[in-house]
This record gives sequence, structure tokens and C-alpha cells, in this order.
Amino acid sequence: MTQTDADISTRSAPRPTPRRPMSLVALILFQALCSAFFVFDVIEDLSRGEVPLMHMLPEVGATIGLFVGILFEVRSLMVLLRRQAHMEKSLGVAAGALAELMEDYFRQWALTPSEADVAAFTIKGYSIAEIATLRGSAEGTVKTHLNAIYRKAGVQGRGQLVSLLIEDLLNAPLVPKDGMAGAEART
Repeated sequence: MTQTDADISTRSAPRPTPRRPMSLVALILFQALCSAFFVFDVIEDLSRGEVPLMHMLPEVGATIGLFVGILFEVRSLMVLLRRQAHMEKSLGVAAGALAELMEDYFRQWALTPSEADVAAFTIKGYSIAEIATLRGSAEGTVKTHLNAIYRKAGVQGRGQLVSLLIEDLLNAPLVPKDGMAGAEART
């Protein structure tokens, strides 16, 4: 792969950063501040002595309610963060398996580095015009590469190319029992 091909490779594309549940964290912090206010108010009322029970009950109830709410929210936040980490790990495994599968197919089809880049962009859903812009080439060149890719892969178009890869990916385990990557276990 030439330097130009490496510079525009699909691997250098920016990945979205995971969003953290900041609104839930902000709500927990706000409730913690409210709880602290009520705790200090109850302590102050108790230190004064002779505070009517009807005044204390709502404050104590609100304080307990806020603490219970905080506990549930912290638990929910932890579950969300664990689930997000699991999904990110699963997505990473799937992306790695797809990338490995694509590279295996590209080698089997004897694609040139340029054809491999065009094929990768095509599989990712880029249009011919977008691929041409990303590669700094003419649309006609991209079309020529696509025709060669489809001919070498034995498919009629983009849909069949993507279907071939996805079908193979879905039929094979992402993490085989022997710990090898999905495509290695198929060879």
C-alpha cells in the first residue's frame, strides 16, 4: 500500500466517542446537594429542640426519599455503564471479525490496494462520488475499481458484496472456543 493509500485508508477514519450519561450524573449530584441541605436542616432543627413533629416529618421523609432516589440512580448508572462497556467490547469484537474477514476475502480475490480501499469504502456504504472525493480520484476510476472488485468477487453489485461478507460473518462464531479470531477458525 502506498503512502497515499495508507493516508486515506478507512482505518484512519475517526471513531465516534462514547457518550457518558452526564445528565444522570448531574441529577445524582443535584439530589446529593438537596439531601445535604435537608440533613443539615434536620440537624439544626433538632439542636434547637422543641421543633413540632409536623415540621420534622416532611423534612425527614424528603431526606430519606432523596437518599433512596440517589441509591437507585447510582445503581442504574452502574448498570448502564456496565452494559455500555459490554456493548463496546462486543462491537469491537464484531468490527475486528468483519475487518479480518474483509482482508481475507480481499486477499482471496487478489484485490490491489486501491481496489481493497474502494471495496472497504463501498462496504461501509459510501457512494461512488464520496469514495472518489475521499481517494482524490475520478468517479470513473472508482467505477472501474468497483467493476474489477465485483468481477473478482463473483457478485453483481454492492448489495451482493455486502451480503456475502455479512452472511459469512453471521455463520461463523466471532470468538471460537480455541480463542482464535473468527476468520482463522474458518481457514
